[in-house]
Amino acid sequence: MNLQPDETYEFRRGQGSVLVIACGALAREIVALIELNGWSHLDVTCLPAIWHNTPEKIPEGVRDKIRAARGKYERILIAYGDCGTGGLLDTVLAAEGVERIEGPHCYSFFAGNAAFAARAEEEDLTAFFLTDYLARHFDKLIWDTYSLDRDGMRDMMFGHYTKVVYLAQTEDEGLEAKARDAARKLGLAYERRLTGYGELATTLERQQQDSAG
Repeated sequence: MNLQPDETYEFRRGQGSVLVIACGALAREIVALIELNGWSHLDVTCLPAIWHNTPEKIPEGVRDKIRAARGKYERILIAYGDCGTGGLLDTVLAAEGVERIEGPHCYSFFAGNAAFAARAEEEDLTAFFLTDYLARHFDKLIWDTYSLDRDGMRDMMFGHYTKVVYLAQTEDEGLEAKARDAARKLGLAYERRLTGYGELATTLERQQQDSAG
């Protein structure tokens, strides 16, 4: 699967009792976990990953997905962090009575929320994080969107960062090369941490077990 940042995505086997409404940046990882573990009770619908650049779209987009799924599933889980909505997504979810995966953003639940929080004071404001998805689509989502090839734009947008931290979900030499290239283009130091799927995996497994039980 090579889901583009502006695409939506549906993964349904026709037997799911839990619907996961997710950011498109997580589609590949969620479907990989479902197929790897045979989690037949989980269906997935994804909103465009590029909405991270316009986060005001996310709360109502998620609300529309929730309401369209009412009566079709026993449970609905939201696979988003706050994602720049300034708490508006959680306000929508509270009104709709739906929970989301814990964590402020995907970097946190991939790394593990406790581990990420423990390092946040040290590096949260000076590290620019990439996941597999962001490494794969760095040019389209970051470099091109913010016109970083224009004079002064890179320094204005990334002047306060000191390093790129690649939180890798998989062992993929091609993606690591892309992440290293992103760091080079930004003029930042580079660090890689293999996180796997982190708390995304444990949360989905819990949903599957609850459904099967």
